[in-house]
Amino acid sequence: MTEEKKPVLAGLVRAGDAQTEAIAITYFVWQVNDVSNLYLVNTSDGDVMVNTGFMDNAERNVSLMAPKRSGALKHIILTQSHADHFGCLTEFKEADTIVIGGAGFNEAWGDMKRLQPFFGPRSRKLWGSTLKRGGTPKPPPEFVPDILVEGRFAFEQGGRQFEVIHAPEGETVDNLIVWMPKEKIAFTGNLVGPVWLSMPFFCTLRGDKPRLVWNTLKSLEKLKALNAEIIITGHGEPIRGKDQIRADIEKMIGAISYVRDYTLDGMNAGKTVHELMRDVSLPDALKIGEFHGKVTWAVKTIWEEYSGWFHYEDGTTELYHVPRSSVNTDLVELSGGAAVLAQRAKAHVEAGRPLEAIHLLDIALDVEPTHRNALETKKAALQALLDASGSKNLSETMWLKSEIAATETQLTET
Repeated sequence: MTEEKKPVLAGLVRAGDAQTEAIAITYFVWQVNDVSNLYLVNTSDGDVMVNTGFMDNAERNVSLMAPKRSGALKHIILTQSHADHFGCLTEFKEADTIVIGGAGFNEAWGDMKRLQPFFGPRSRKLWGSTLKRGGTPKPPPEFVPDILVEGRFAFEQGGRQFEVIHAPEGETVDNLIVWMPKEKIAFTGNLVGPVWLSMPFFCTLRGDKPRLVWNTLKSLEKLKALNAEIIITGHGEPIRGKDQIRADIEKMIGAISYVRDYTLDGMNAGKTVHELMRDVSLPDALKIGEFHGKVTWAVKTIWEEYSGWFHYEDGTTELYHVPRSSVNTDLVELSGGAAVLAQRAKAHVEAGRPLEAIHLLDIALDVEPTHRNALETKKAALQALLDASGSKNLSETMWLKSEIAATETQLTET
């Protein structure tokens, strides 16, 4: 039996599981791995922390950072308003600690909290098996940052200079870069996504406000202009070397710009979004990773960023509240039953067309949800998609695995 392929990002978000001590990035910067990493910067007048990690790992994170502390924690800087970046704030914050967030932090986090009944089940479906939480995570801390940065905010502490730069979109509108100009170190959080040199995820499968492509490009230009010698991201190892960093940023800018221009030119040429998703391919010189976002998904999000939700080719019914699934019963009856659709779907799977199979199976199983042949064919179609994906992209992999597991459960109950 071959070893199961695991997405790169899965390893990064679990990298802290076996960690026994903080990692030295420099003699004064320390890293603890978590769902999103946390970093400590020593100065001659106490410490600065960039992000605090996920709330379920608070005890571990505090313990790993404790031996590297040099004094009072004067500042905590949060690069974004997702809970894996600030979940341990309460455990790290001291009486006089100043907490810094980006402009829009309060609104973005407020929206996320309000929609937890909607986002929570989606997050568990996509991330539950990877994070292996074993239950609902602890509630995030309730707080308001002391300083919200719109533009730039500079401060000095213990002989070290810090510049906090507002740089949306990243994963949130409040995203920040933390720049140490003397040392030429930039902390970027998830400005470029969770994996360096990869396609941004402009709108996640879990759901979120779409991240605007032009804001992302502007923020990458801000990052490039710093001429950093070390980039410290939200996950993984630092990226070192001014020339390599500049080349990587230019490649990301080039890839994102290419996908944007390809999409807009295709719209002008009258192509549908599905045609553009089918045909897109980055030039070899611009190929970057697709570990969280994907090029095809970027096409779809950019399309909707510029054109909105109404797709003309889908016609009149998109204007109204009655979905296409409302006629599934009619289609099943007219076709001769769910068994006929399942048989045709099986032929699609055997011919290497699993998506066409799933279109048919969604109709059949909507009407007869326990139809065994349809369920078995759906499982085969989903497995074919997973095999074809190579398990490179975490969101795609976790979605397909969760769908396969749900189908297997239905089969055992049928």
